[in-house]
Amino acid sequence: MILISREQFLEEHNKLSPSNLKCTFAMLDRFKEEKLPLLKDGAWCLDKHRIPFISWLSRLPAVETKSKKGDSKYKNYPETHY
Repeated sequence: MILISREQFLEEHNKLSPSNLKCTFAMLDRFKEEKLPLLKDGAWCLDKHRIPFISWLSRLPAVETKSKKGDSKYKNYPETHY
């Protein structure tokens, strides 16, 4: 069992997953909160946590797993000409 950082877990998971199972740091944080006993030491292991994470991820509503187009932090405001 090789322990890796959260960033490495995210990178490896997204590299190995189809587009409908790609995730973000926010999803990893939510998974960690909901599955605290599984991640009680705070370390991530691809072999130990990936299958439970995929199972959890596949049960999320479709809206949460895909980013919304209008959810951008930066809005595209119309240009103003003076």
